[in-house]
Amino acid sequence: MKKNLISIIILALLIVNIVLTAIMMFSVVGTSRKTAALVDNIATALSLELSGSAEGEQEEKVEIPMDDIATYDIVDKMTIPLQVEVEVDANGNEKEEAHYFIATVTLSMNTKDKGYKKYGETISERESLIKSEITDVISQRTVDEMRSNQDEVRQEILTRIQELFDSEFIFNVTFSDTMIQ
Repeated sequence: MKKNLISIIILALLIVNIVLTAIMMFSVVGTSRKTAALVDNIATALSLELSGSAEGEQEEKVEIPMDDIATYDIVDKMTIPLQVEVEVDANGNEKEEAHYFIATVTLSMNTKDKGYKKYGETISERESLIKSEITDVISQRTVDEMRSNQDEVRQEILTRIQELFDSEFIFNVTFSDTMIQ
């Protein structure tokens, strides 16, 4: 008799457990759908904000075929002094340490752009202007900024060079053989 009574109690507890689990599942599924929809809306808003330009318009990324790309290597390795950082040692003494960014800079140009026809073939005559823009951008950075934000620096250099030529025939700036001392 005791075994039957225990079996009935176990069966009743199993049924209660199943009912409570079902109730909990329906309430969790509804909440998780709402949460997923909210996360999707936030991700969509962030994606629009990140991919839009400063004017709020979306920039189109134009793919340039390899046949239409010409490169120009700045002849000499550039050695550019970085912004001086002041370090304080254990004794409280200030110590200024000079750092340099050393790299070979390459410009990628679109040969089908009208600006290339105007400036591209004689770009070596304007190398000192390009070097000046590169030096101006990099010399405003510290060692830590150059180590962590080289993409941002390259983009700023590209923007300045495009403004210099008033054309977008130069579409990429790359650093090679980089060294930060």
